[in-house]
Amino acid sequence: MLERIAARRAELDLLEEQLVKQLAEVRLERDELVVAERVVQRISEQGFGEYLSLAPAPPEAAAAQVGGETVLLVPHRGADASDSVLPPDYQRILAIVRGQGGPATVRQVGEVLGLQVEVRGKLEPLRSKLNRLADRGWLRKLADGRFAIAF
Repeated sequence: MLERIAARRAELDLLEEQLVKQLAEVRLERDELVVAERVVQRISEQGFGEYLSLAPAPPEAAAAQVGGETVLLVPHRGADASDSVLPPDYQRILAIVRGQGGPATVRQVGEVLGLQVEVRGKLEPLRSKLNRLADRGWLRKLADGRFAIAF
């Protein structure tokens, strides 16, 4: 009986160690989110709204209500669709890819937009937008990761 108690105590001690470690990780991530929130707020207060517009939209913001109907902010490309139906930042991205004269990398598009291309994390929001344009038929994503005009 004492052996069972000792074994159970050892299990609980191990579980406690795991939970303490997990709690520390959660607290660290929460602290990082607080810092990120402060940075975003400072950026927006300083008038860098255009830069923030390159951040990927949260999934619930991928659609909007217009006239009581839900519509995609980045619609699927139809046969006669003009890029004027796209939000301005997507129009700009599409124009840059078109202006490259061939397939463009995320880095090349980022350079034209004036992003810090040396920092990989600065390109991820842009990569998300390029992928969204490819998913909706405006661009083609090539096997090597470059993007080309779909039409």
